[in-house]
Amino acid sequence: MLTQLLTATGILALLTLVPGPDMAIVTRRAVARGRADGLRTVAGITAGLLLWGVLTVAGLAALLAASAEVYLVVKLAGAAYLCLLGIQSLRRPGATAAPDPAPAEAAGSTGTRCDAAGAWRTGLVSNALNPKIAVFYTGLLPALAPSGLRPAAGMALLVLIHVLLTAAWLGAYVYVLSRARQFFGRPRVRRALDRVTGVVLIGFGIRVATTP
Repeated sequence: MLTQLLTATGILALLTLVPGPDMAIVTRRAVARGRADGLRTVAGITAGLLLWGVLTVAGLAALLAASAEVYLVVKLAGAAYLCLLGIQSLRRPGATAAPDPAPAEAAGSTGTRCDAAGAWRTGLVSNALNPKIAVFYTGLLPALAPSGLRPAAGMALLVLIHVLLTAAWLGAYVYVLSRARQFFGRPRVRRALDRVTGVVLIGFGIRVATTP
């Protein structure tokens, strides 16, 4: 069982390291608002994964993956959300100036709570509207689940491992971005990064919408 678990963890780790919409969203938030905002976005992303994990273990994700109509609706909603985030990056009013978190800090707890909720919600919604995760969990996890555990328990364990790997990887990525934030905060670099991130998010949105 231990060998199976280590093999499954290795596969999940490799899949976690593949760049995707999550990394683009985290880049957008961490560079614009700083480390704390980036980590809140990561928290929202992991919450979305946990949501899909619960639905998978309960068998509901399999129903979604099997329903072409529902799958299409969720897929298009997720694609539209990614495109919206990309358009916001391309049209960001603050792209011409370096980010300055001080006003939000000085404005009091209300503005800070709003920013925190926005970051967490962005991560959550981007994953909650990604039916590919349902297909990934329902299609791959049963095959990777250790044979020594009940199927539901094995899948729940792998979901937890995937969530921890995602949190560790994206958290480390946020830390690297925060260390280089002074560089990314330069107006010219910031404008270029906003444009690249916007194009990448729109590209992911189109890919999600057009991929069966």
